[in-house]
Amino acid sequence: MKRQPPSRARGRAVKPRAPLPAPMEPHPRDPGRTAWALPCLLLLALPGVGAQLGQGFSLQQPQTKVSVAAGETVTLNCTTSGIAEPGPVRWLKGWDRGNKTIYDQTTKDPSSRVTRAMNKSKTDFTIHIRNVQPEDTGTYYCVKFVKSDSGVDQVFQRGDGTEVSVLAKPSPPLVSGPEQRAEPGQSVPFTCTTGGFFPKEIGVKWFKNKDPMVAQPPQVTESRVKTYNISSTVMVTLQEDDVRSQLICEVQHPTLLVPLQGRYQLSRVLRVPPSVEVLAEPSPVEVNKTVTFTCLVKKFYPANVSVSWLENGSEIKVENISRPVELPQGLFELRSQVEVQATEEKNGSTIVCVVVHDGRAPASYSAFLWTSNPGQGGLSKGFQMDKGDMLIYIVVGVVCTVLALLVAAILYLIRTKQIKGKSSPSARLHEPEKSSEATTQESDPNNLTYADLNFDKERKTIRRMVEMSQQSEYACIQTNQAPNGDDNLTYADLDMVHLSKAPKRPAPRPEEASSEYASVQITRK
Repeated sequence: MKRQPPSRARGRAVKPRAPLPAPMEPHPRDPGRTAWALPCLLLLALPGVGAQLGQGFSLQQPQTKVSVAAGETVTLNCTTSGIAEPGPVRWLKGWDRGNKTIYDQTTKDPSSRVTRAMNKSKTDFTIHIRNVQPEDTGTYYCVKFVKSDSGVDQVFQRGDGTEVSVLAKPSPPLVSGPEQRAEPGQSVPFTCTTGGFFPKEIGVKWFKNKDPMVAQPPQVTESRVKTYNISSTVMVTLQEDDVRSQLICEVQHPTLLVPLQGRYQLSRVLRVPPSVEVLAEPSPVEVNKTVTFTCLVKKFYPANVSVSWLENGSEIKVENISRPVELPQGLFELRSQVEVQATEEKNGSTIVCVVVHDGRAPASYSAFLWTSNPGQGGLSKGFQMDKGDMLIYIVVGVVCTVLALLVAAILYLIRTKQIKGKSSPSARLHEPEKSSEATTQESDPNNLTYADLNFDKERKTIRRMVEMSQQSEYACIQTNQAPNGDDNLTYADLDMVHLSKAPKRPAPRPEEASSEYASVQITRK
């Protein structure tokens, strides 16, 4: 009777097997299989046994999602039940073309991070993955393989897959600032970076000392190993008192019990330029005396500063080199002194203090030395004058000069007006002092005792008369046109003798020089 070939699970037909080797002969490829291969194959040759293999086989992979922190161990469960044809059970990461075998039942690698939970079990294929890293994130499948007729392993059954998520903590925040130092009042950027974290959700906060700051929206990027990186930037306006201030970048993430912080000292990028003042000993300084000049460098940061002295362009050697002194607010101060012999040749010399701070361009600050010899009767004039004092003196001098010119102009105008008032021609007639005899006489009301005659300078051709009355004595002044020149009579003081009541006399003839003249005529009552 001809025997029918047994069938595989799921109704797949199986081709006739090759003739079995002799019971005691070793298998050509695996001599160790000789002891058990013969009984198993004889069992498969029994009628109906092969058709039952695989029909009751089941593979269970109960976990759908698993989360684990980076560096810890994750456990993936897989069990089987029933009987299946010979073949290995393997664990694969991913499916289709991108899969990768992470555990094989037939392979044992002591250095591997993946191990079986129960090595000798025929139904439990649970595995442990030690020291899980973010790159271990993915979906894992438990797969049962069987041998095909050609000897190639074929997938017989697989689980539904377990999605593994590795919760990675962010790295410690790193705060970076500008490469070059900046001065107070300048706004400079600072950046906080962290990475290697999963999941993507993360928060970043900025503080200056304890005060919160407003930062730009953070930028989150994904890396190749299923983790994320973040970068956050904040703008800071530096101040002079920021030497002891610090920036704090605080990172919050689901994997952290407490936030991570990154710190940055603003003194690393702050530069406070110094204010410099050159002082000298109280003036005056006599010849051949020693005067001390002091260069006071105040409130600067950082402390690296150098001071040198020049006298009329030549360097002065300083014996005692001063060191910066730190102030309570973190800034520095330096006092440098130099002694100069006040000789006559150094009168008017320029003493210069040259300050170089933090590698910047040199800055010069000067003072002047003035000397005099008291033995020669002069006062000591030793003093120093900086540019600010010179400017003040110049302004005061200009103001005084303007005031002097204004006063001179006012005086000139007043003088000119007075001269114009005196230039009007006039004639005055004064009666001489009467004698004692005249005082005894009866006063004659008809006598003219005084006449004050004024001429209009611009109308010298007009005849003017002063008449007291028809019966009184009168004075008449007649003028002709004045010649052009300096011969004009501009003022006349005419003293009259006592006018007696004599017969009328003719008026004198005018002079040929056309000068102004006056005649006095008296009419008897």
